[in-house]
Amino acid sequence: MNGKISRIALVVLLAAGVVSGARADVGPQPLQQKVRHELVMLPYLTVFDDLAYKVEGSSVVLMGEVTRPSLKSDAENAVKRIPGVEQVDNRIEVLPVSPMDDHLRLQVFRAIYGYAPLQRYSLGVQKSIRIIVRNGHVTLDGVVDNVADRNIANIRANGVPGVFSVTDNLSIASAN
Repeated sequence: MNGKISRIALVVLLAAGVVSGARADVGPQPLQQKVRHELVMLPYLTVFDDLAYKVEGSSVVLMGEVTRPSLKSDAENAVKRIPGVEQVDNRIEVLPVSPMDDHLRLQVFRAIYGYAPLQRYSLGVQKSIRIIVRNGHVTLDGVVDNVADRNIANIRANGVPGVFSVTDNLSIASAN
């Protein structure tokens, strides 16, 4: 996957063996796995943050959107400490502070994860459906098992009062 963007939610599912094709490498971990490990271990990474990265040789490009400025710097510092990483380009965006967006985040979370058919995606520390809210616009990122779950999550998010639009970037696990 060198040179390709890696989404944290997808990589978490790969590591857990949820997505087919997951395997355990023998020997030293490739740089990509080390970066993934450091990012998923960040203590303040929540379902409302979306981190992505690209490994190009000994350089790492960090991307995504986070709710806390400290998470942006924590991600960069964690990746810089990895042996073999010579350069980190931190392109992570900090979402604007907004009480309205905070309220919508909670409402969309309840609409998706509080709905029985989607509750299985709430298991584990890192939720597989990421909810990004910017100025009333919601983006769903991550991985679901099938098209029906993707559609349900989209419909549930669109049904939250105050949401202006929903962008559905959810991937289907079997399609990966």
